[in-house]
Amino acid sequence: MDTTISSTWTHVCSVADIPRLGSRVLKREDGDIALFRTADDEVFALHDRCPHKGGALSQGIVHGKTVTCPLHSWNIALETGEACAPDEGCTLRFAVKVDGEAVFVRFA
Repeated sequence: MDTTISSTWTHVCSVADIPRLGSRVLKREDGDIALFRTADDEVFALHDRCPHKGGALSQGIVHGKTVTCPLHSWNIALETGEACAPDEGCTLRFAVKVDGEAVFVRFA
């Protein structure tokens, strides 16, 4: 369900569509986006590629506000897309807004 509520926010799913401590992938021509849900029901969106070797972050383990890449165990901060020290790098982060149960992402 892709319904635009304004020129910048797009409804992508409901919170319940994202497993707690898990992810859901949005397939896009310009690169997949992984939506993550924490134990506290916070939702984050990152480009689904680890900055290290391009592993699918959506297949990683969510703990706290980080996700661990399944390829080489890099930890990526969900709030910023930054690799946690001692690793260095960053993946693209997308703004997320939750309105009730509806999840919106700003792609631009």
